[in-house]
Amino acid sequence: MPYKLNIFSKILILLVLLLIPIVLLYSYTNHITNNVVQDQIQSSNLNQLSFFMHQLDGDVERLAMSPVILGSDPYVREYIDRNDSPSYDMLKEQSRMIQKLSLQSVSSGWVNELTIAIPKGKQVLSSSIFVNGTDTWPWHRKIQRTWTYEVRESDKGVGSFIREISEPIRAQTVDQTNVLYQVRFSVQNMVQLLDVYKKDKRSDPFLVDGGQGSILNSSSDPAITASIKEQLIGSDLPLSGQMQTQINQQQYLVSYVKSTQLGWYLVDYVPVQKILSPITMTRKLFYITIGLLLVMSVLASFLLYRNVQIPIGKMIQSVQKVKRGDLSARIDYKAKNEFDFLIQRFNEMATQIQVLVEDVYAEKIRSREATLKQLQSQIHPHFLYNSLFFIINSAEMDDKESVVAMSQNLAEFYRYTTRVEKQAVRLQDELNLVVHYLNIQQLRIHRLTYEIAIPNEMLDESVPRLILQPLVENAIIHGIERSLESDHIAIKGEQDAEWNRVIVEDNGRGLSQEVLTKLAKQLEQPMSDDIGCGTWNVHHRLFYQFGEGSGLTFQIGEKGGMKAVLTWKRDTQQEALPAIQESRP
Repeated sequence: MPYKLNIFSKILILLVLLLIPIVLLYSYTNHITNNVVQDQIQSSNLNQLSFFMHQLDGDVERLAMSPVILGSDPYVREYIDRNDSPSYDMLKEQSRMIQKLSLQSVSSGWVNELTIAIPKGKQVLSSSIFVNGTDTWPWHRKIQRTWTYEVRESDKGVGSFIREISEPIRAQTVDQTNVLYQVRFSVQNMVQLLDVYKKDKRSDPFLVDGGQGSILNSSSDPAITASIKEQLIGSDLPLSGQMQTQINQQQYLVSYVKSTQLGWYLVDYVPVQKILSPITMTRKLFYITIGLLLVMSVLASFLLYRNVQIPIGKMIQSVQKVKRGDLSARIDYKAKNEFDFLIQRFNEMATQIQVLVEDVYAEKIRSREATLKQLQSQIHPHFLYNSLFFIINSAEMDDKESVVAMSQNLAEFYRYTTRVEKQAVRLQDELNLVVHYLNIQQLRIHRLTYEIAIPNEMLDESVPRLILQPLVENAIIHGIERSLESDHIAIKGEQDAEWNRVIVEDNGRGLSQEVLTKLAKQLEQPMSDDIGCGTWNVHHRLFYQFGEGSGLTFQIGEKGGMKAVLTWKRDTQQEALPAIQESRP
């Protein structure tokens, strides 16, 4: 039978088919418009930044010509050539030279310093009164033939750029020259230009070199500029370009142009959202319109949703619960239409399934309990025969003490094991049973010694009856009795946040790892003659009662014997009893 769409589905599909072309068409046109406008704005920003950098380079280039002009001035040449002449009026000519340097300095639009340094005689003439005549000039440093950024101590942390020309031109250090011409300008000149550019363009320009140096405008945001600078430093940048970056969850358009004079980059950034704000407003209005249309459509289809979609959803939820095993799941909803009939029939079907499953489960539990009781009755009949023969032999030899001790321990042993009405007991009860059993075995095997160390927290844990004694019996039969050198059994307890473990270890000959692996596989198979009835029963009773992860495992003991480990889930609600720590020689 072909699937038929209901009215609710048809209306929803029709609305989607009407809205999808509109949204797709507008999204495409909006995307194209954004790209065009963004490309134009980016190109405009980069052109304006390049023009500003061209002006800045022009000013720097004019300052760079100042040392050349000074070197070709005849009065300067005359002073340099005759400064060591005895008849030369040195003070008058120095005053004249300082005046000339000052006039040359103020002729530029930027605040700058012009300095002439003559290593012979250690003379320094400068347009700055703080530098003129100084005796701390760095005579041994290298000549800065290109614009170099530095911070002088006298400038209070304000950096400056310097450039120098020497005679002769091949000199490497200042003291190798006849004369050195230096021009210096403060970065405050650039800060003022950046402030003017920022005011006109409403941007945030700054300068950065290839290292850690940077020049910010007076109102720059240090956090944003530092983040942009970190991304630019170390990159192989072209002479000019643009990129987009995200800072503090906001997208920025970053433009940069390299100075041909200084080698620094002029960087400017502007939020992308600010550029696209008109388009964003139009897009918001469109989305509001689409939203109103959707609201009206939802209101129109609400009745269909309440009468069709909700009942179907309730039925699907209940079916999923039944699939996961929750047979008590019922649909508690009144649709007041044709779905009421389906809901009623589903509840009746779920009730019948729950009754059938509970009957089968109860029968399975009864069958398992009967199997466990049958397994329990098979654990220790041969032990009774051996004990009775020991009593007979002791009586014939007139050993009354052995008869009394064997009878008392045997009575306590069978008093506990014959109680089949309660299958779950405390671990402390099982340990008491093991103590009686070991006492009985000590009467038979005089060299046998044992040690029991169980933490306080484990003594009140719930375990199946006769879960520990078969392991001790197995250790005596296969470990102690088969070797005259074997004489000790250790029973220890461990506990973590989720699991309990009891370890029974002997110092007998033990088994190889291959045999232990074979025994582990046999425990998971149906019981056979290849593995003992007691150990197989112990493993499966733990698994039945405590589930996955519980059971019996075999390992090679630390003293060469075999180690049997019982593992079961911890009962964290029990209260701890005093610890059992017993050692018998």
